[in-house]
Amino acid sequence: MKKIEPTIIKETLYILVCVVILSVLMEAVFLFIRRWDYTVLLGNLLTGFAVTLNFFLMGLGVQKALGKDEKEAKKIIRLSQVYRYLILIVFLVIGVVFSCFNNWAVFVPVVFPRIAIAIRPLFNKKKGVQEVVGDVVPQESQEETKEQIQENTAQLEQQDVEE
Repeated sequence: MKKIEPTIIKETLYILVCVVILSVLMEAVFLFIRRWDYTVLLGNLLTGFAVTLNFFLMGLGVQKALGKDEKEAKKIIRLSQVYRYLILIVFLVIGVVFSCFNNWAVFVPVVFPRIAIAIRPLFNKKKGVQEVVGDVVPQESQEETKEQIQENTAQLEQQDVEE
């Protein structure tokens, strides 16, 4: 088994921290509207764990696909996506079926990683350089990396649309 890339761990931890912060905010909203009970906490914990696991598994899938030819890489990414969606669906079904989970608290955290990804650039900007896994990367390398990420993201979104 390959070693987990430090970037995957770093980004998963970022997602985890954001999920925890957004979960606390959601709990506060439930308290404010006087609808909080233990089922809100349990639903939030269930889905918070599921979406963080989903992000981590996505990173492992991408790591596994790196270095493969394009056809095999697409196959690995697609298979990873199918398994991750199935796992997420299982968690959501568990959250709906069992009455110990609040349905709103089960479904709302599904969007937390997307929010975390959307606000990530706000925390990563420096003048001309960006810190990556403890190293300083020149602006030129950042632009190349951004282009590669945008291309990979566009391909993944295209595959999602095709399904």
